[in-house]
Amino acid sequence: MTRRPRSHWGWGYADEALTHEQARDAAGGLARHLGFGSPEPERPVDLEAIELPAPRLPPTPAALADICTSERDARVRHAYGRAYRDVVRAFRGRIDHAPDAVAHPRSEAEVEQVLAWAADVGAAVIPFGGGTSVVGGVEARVGDGYAGVVTLSLAGLDRVLEVDEVAQAARIQAGALGPHLEEQLAPHGLTLRHFPQSFQLSTLGGWIATRAGGHFATGETHVDDLVESVRAITPVGVWASRRLPGSGAGPSPDRLLLGSEGTLGVITEAWVRVRPRPSERAGRAVRFDGFAAGAGAVRAVVQAGLAPANCRLIDAREAALTFAGDGSAALLVLGFESAGAPVEERMRAALAICREHGGAWDEQAEGSGGSRVSASGRRERRPPDDVTAWREAFLRAPYMRDVFVAMGVLSETFETAITWERLDRFVEDVKAATRAAAREACGAETIVTCRLTHAYPDGAAPYFTVLAPARRGEEVEQWDAIKRAAADAVLAGGGTITHHHAVGRDHRPWYDRQRPDPFAAALRGAKAAVDPAGLLNPGVLV
Repeated sequence: MTRRPRSHWGWGYADEALTHEQARDAAGGLARHLGFGSPEPERPVDLEAIELPAPRLPPTPAALADICTSERDARVRHAYGRAYRDVVRAFRGRIDHAPDAVAHPRSEAEVEQVLAWAADVGAAVIPFGGGTSVVGGVEARVGDGYAGVVTLSLAGLDRVLEVDEVAQAARIQAGALGPHLEEQLAPHGLTLRHFPQSFQLSTLGGWIATRAGGHFATGETHVDDLVESVRAITPVGVWASRRLPGSGAGPSPDRLLLGSEGTLGVITEAWVRVRPRPSERAGRAVRFDGFAAGAGAVRAVVQAGLAPANCRLIDAREAALTFAGDGSAALLVLGFESAGAPVEERMRAALAICREHGGAWDEQAEGSGGSRVSASGRRERRPPDDVTAWREAFLRAPYMRDVFVAMGVLSETFETAITWERLDRFVEDVKAATRAAAREACGAETIVTCRLTHAYPDGAAPYFTVLAPARRGEEVEQWDAIKRAAADAVLAGGGTITHHHAVGRDHRPWYDRQRPDPFAAALRGAKAAVDPAGLLNPGVLV
């Protein structure tokens, strides 16, 4: 409850938001770089100017008075996630579905009390971690069958409770933000090693609930791979799995909570696998004449079992947009790391494979941009300049989108996964469908780029970025038209509607088409068993 206030409309914290003058300085250069967008950004609607309807729920019971609020500022800050359609609506002061109350429980007992109160008054409950959902997962868009909505923030449950250094595991509360979680593990020399792009602002519980994918391109990159057991509070009791390294005892209880998106219970803590912090690193930027050639190299590297920590292939247009290249070549950001074992041999083997596929790199300073001595006393290679430029652009991207919104640029992403034999055709078809829809919605040529964020022996995860001129005031409708076409193309090509962004409310129409009908019935049965009144995050998944 003592967290710094977030921006009420954009990414990050309120005290980090760009001033209007800073946004104007950025907008001029961005408009020239993109070829569209206004150099004169609009101003967001002030928080104080946003009007909300009166809360619909009765006053909270005396036992919950200290942890519940219907204050306007709290309701606004918990109204949306951070999808483009969320950001642009909040920028304009348009709050379509505000929660009626926000609860900040400090214990599992208080979570239970909030659920009991919500059941008594007929209110829906939306679990809220870091609020970084990009698929409508935390919006109070629940329909008319409820007396109101309570957003249940897990911010008060943010501690590392136990560290088992023998088994290399930790018991951590669900509301722990990425940086705070890592700070608490650091004195033990350990790390969870899960770094999604939203790391600064997202929570362990949110990662588990959405089956989040981390920054690392291969190996244990999904939070699924890191979970030993999960504990959740449901309207009918506690759901907790036994802590084990593995089990064949039927369908796993914690596996069902993974990806449940707040519909089957409020995740309160989990035992997760941790590991020693890396001390050895090496990175290279490898250029390819085309995206397909680079993808062939990525497949060969992964299938050779080399397990790079980073193996992101960026198409030539995205490389140019992020100042990581001149637009003449696709760029592979290749990296290896370990907690002590040398990484040079694996890097040499990967580069040999890249050369066989037409890859080239800067040989100066061994292509690594030099080296430095780490805090542990080990020598680490610095990443190449192209890698540094792309990484900085990757970390700045959510903040840059705020500037794009202000300057009238539609900026959004979507991701999927597909097997290798279908990848090349799939990427081209999805790009073509997205471009056509964007051209029709925006009345102009647009930019659609692709990168591979994760790679597996049998396939990869393409991640698409769309940049287009927006008609101010019509941005949501424009994006929704583009998203429909893109999502239809993804399913038509055999991909998944989401690889790591989750389903939420925005992906529901395509998730309903993707999942088998018997599984949908089984999921509804599980929902009815643990949440018979259907209070938990209605409209998500089922």
